[in-house]
Amino acid sequence: MRRSGTLARQVLLVRVGRRGAELHGATDVLPEPRYQDRPRRRYGLKRFRTGIETIAPVSPALGSAPVALTPAPAEPEATSVPLLPGERTRARRMKFALVNACTLASLLLGINAIFVAMQGNVRLAALLLIACVAFDGLDGALARKLGVSSPFGAQMDSLADMCSFGLAAPVVVYASLAGSAPTAAAAVAAALVAACAAIRLARFNVSPKDGRFFSGVPTTMAAAVLALMVVIGMPVPGAVQIAGVALLAFTMVSSFPYAKLARLVKLPPWVWLAPVVGALIDVRLTFGLIVVGYLISGPVLWLRQRRTVI
Repeated sequence: MRRSGTLARQVLLVRVGRRGAELHGATDVLPEPRYQDRPRRRYGLKRFRTGIETIAPVSPALGSAPVALTPAPAEPEATSVPLLPGERTRARRMKFALVNACTLASLLLGINAIFVAMQGNVRLAALLLIACVAFDGLDGALARKLGVSSPFGAQMDSLADMCSFGLAAPVVVYASLAGSAPTAAAAVAAALVAACAAIRLARFNVSPKDGRFFSGVPTTMAAAVLALMVVIGMPVPGAVQIAGVALLAFTMVSSFPYAKLARLVKLPPWVWLAPVVGALIDVRLTFGLIVVGYLISGPVLWLRQRRTVI
């Protein structure tokens, strides 16, 4: 009863205090000090420390502590690469312009070969392709002789070769096969030449260069063979021509070693005399034998190199 009376008295004091605070405008009312510590003494709670710690509100966006941000790495400054490495004199610039003019001439001749072939004049288009081959060989020789070789010239030459020998040559071949072979087969053979030429040029740009042999038949030589086939007019059925075009396309992406022109020039004079005499007798037969012999030379050299290594 005593305990209940004590608790009742405390509740009554708190309620009376709150009501008085509401009447007088007070914001907080606590019980009297003499009753504040009585439960602690009675129940042994004095040994516990009570209190409310003041905690400052922390914004979740700001965080409790500042985070040190590491500075972003500085980007390397872009440096311009000169188109013509080395000394930039007027004479070297003129030589550089001459070499690239030959490359552009090869490109423009290839574009015109496409237009002429679309108009039906296939032989003239083939002659334009042969002129493309001549200018393509001329720009490289001039660049080495004049000392103005550059990465820009190499990339430009590759793009011109793709246009002249990877696009113009298949169009000329397709136009020449019209009427003598099924249209679908001629389209497949022409598309095969374009795809293999692109693969060949891309591989040539990233592969190490060999001064003695080509890895596969170069696109320039393949285009020259196709153009000469059209100019000479090989008297073979359309199916045989399509098979020959497909075989030439596959040799471009093959790994067989083919001799470069510089090595062919060093052959004995009688070797060069035989094609000349054969051309006077029968141009078409001599041309066919030369092409077949050159295509067979790749696998023969490959087998010879393997036997040497083994």
